[in-house]
Amino acid sequence: MDLVFWEIARASGLAAYAALCISVLSGLAPRTQALSFLANNRAVRALHDWTPWIIIPAALTHVGALLLDATARIGLLDVFVPFLTSYGQLAIGLGTISLDLLIVVLVTTWLRRRFSNNAWQWWHRVSYLGFVTMFLHSMLSGTDLTSPVIAALSWASAIGIGYYALERLGKALNPARIRA
Repeated sequence: MDLVFWEIARASGLAAYAALCISVLSGLAPRTQALSFLANNRAVRALHDWTPWIIIPAALTHVGALLLDATARIGLLDVFVPFLTSYGQLAIGLGTISLDLLIVVLVTTWLRRRFSNNAWQWWHRVSYLGFVTMFLHSMLSGTDLTSPVIAALSWASAIGIGYYALERLGKALNPARIRA
């Protein structure tokens, strides 16, 4: 039975990772110079707004399957407090951090009207850190990265997100923009 839970954990982990990549890219890329023409595209906006409805059940399924998998030896406390597991502390701890950050981003998004726009944007930018921790979690603990297709898609997503994040950061730190 553990093999079934392990396969469910793998599939749902990949689904959560893919949905997070899509969410971050569809939120980030239209705000860059290269893809600014997408900023008012309803389909891209809808993609960004609706991918959490894929991430949430996929992440919950991933965590639930690992809790039920006796071989994984993941306890309820391990789900929320990083680096407590008896093995793979870094890899699993990064997964825990990514889940915690995902929760922060989702809750602050649902409470967006209670924040100033500037405060909400800072909280929403935590999703970049959430992506980095999930990427590292998948690289360190994911057994599916031996597949060339999955590895290529993972690295392509990370490179794309990294490129567009650096482009936005450069734009934000541009001295000419700050003086204007």
